[in-house]
Amino acid sequence: MTDSRIPTARLGENGPEVGVQGLGCMGMSFAYGPADEKESRATLERALELGVTLYDTADAYGAGENEKFLSPFFRAHRDEVVIATKFALAVPPDDPTRRIIRNDAPYIRQSVDASLARLDVDVIDLYYMHRRDVNVPIEETVGVMADLVREGKVKQLGLSEVTASELRAAQQVHPIAAVQSEWSLFSRDIEDQVVPAARELGVTLVAYSPLGRGFLTGSFADAQQDLTADDFRRQQPRFTGGNAAANAALLEPVRAVAAAHGATPGQIALAWVQQRSRAHGLPVVPIPGTRKPSRVEENTAAVALALTEEELALLEPIAGKVAGDRYPDMRFTSAGRE
Repeated sequence: MTDSRIPTARLGENGPEVGVQGLGCMGMSFAYGPADEKESRATLERALELGVTLYDTADAYGAGENEKFLSPFFRAHRDEVVIATKFALAVPPDDPTRRIIRNDAPYIRQSVDASLARLDVDVIDLYYMHRRDVNVPIEETVGVMADLVREGKVKQLGLSEVTASELRAAQQVHPIAAVQSEWSLFSRDIEDQVVPAARELGVTLVAYSPLGRGFLTGSFADAQQDLTADDFRRQQPRFTGGNAAANAALLEPVRAVAAAHGATPGQIALAWVQQRSRAHGLPVVPIPGTRKPSRVEENTAAVALALTEEELALLEPIAGKVAGDRYPDMRFTSAGRE
């Protein structure tokens, strides 16, 4: 390449070309403790300069506040960015601290209109079903989403944390451009069934939390001790107590490979995810989240790193040794239903 912009990958068989690394925007206004608004906005701009064009949000992030926060940036760069947002995590009126999963038609229609208003755009580029409501047939849910495409409210469809069979059933109703699931050196359960199904169907895999929610970078060692009270990682089993201590010990090979490349552990973790594309024969677009321009520079630089077969072999055993689940309740993940 002749400039510093990252390469591109296509979303699905007929979707847009996006930077081969996207940006997870949740933490700019939700879940990871306090954020600096000015620094977050600078991060968005720097990411775009580096060729990051897929920006990921959801209506559940801060009860719509994340979509509102991103709106000025999207309006200023509408022709340069691909906007991805999601529906499905509803707030019950009697308890604003809870989330319930809804995939029914009235809720989907209400959600897409609300997201369009908060984002202040005419169409959403990639609209995900955030989580699966097993009480609603997925064919019914995707049928409603397909109607949104025909109505011009949505361009491409995505699914998050679905099983291989759910993905195949959805694809029978309407082409699916992307499946978003957790994929990292610590989380590889999707490789058994979801990844082969995505490859077979021509679906791009969008990898969320490719840095293990920051744990793989060494930015914290125990969520209860190191993170603020409002940080949701304090409720994730693998990041606290004995699990955290056991998992921290698994980072030594990551640090060793990083030292050999003159890179950071986070860059090695991202390079590993980027190389899943070649290993599994499908487009892979990780969406690491960050709120600092320096971090987005570090993250995108990982695209140019090539890990050797020996280094990949050194990293291979890590996921099988991780202590603790991804979430307290795994029923809402693909692994919990496969």
